[in-house]
Amino acid sequence: MNQLKTIICPACNRPLRSRKSIAKGIGPVCERKLEKLENEPDEDQLKMELKDRK
Repeated sequence: MNQLKTIICPACNRPLRSRKSIAKGIGPVCERKLEKLENEPDEDQLKMELKDRK
C-alpha cells in the first residue's frame, strides 16, 4: 500500500510536482507573487513620517 501523498500549494490549491516545490511547500509562481507582496505595504497599513527635531 504505497500511496503517494499529494502536496497542495497553500496559495493556489494546485498540486506541487517538483521536488523543490514540495520541499518549499509552495509553487514557483506563487512564491514569486508572495515575494512581491512582502515588499509592498498593506493597503490598511498606516505610514508615519517623523520630522527631525533640531
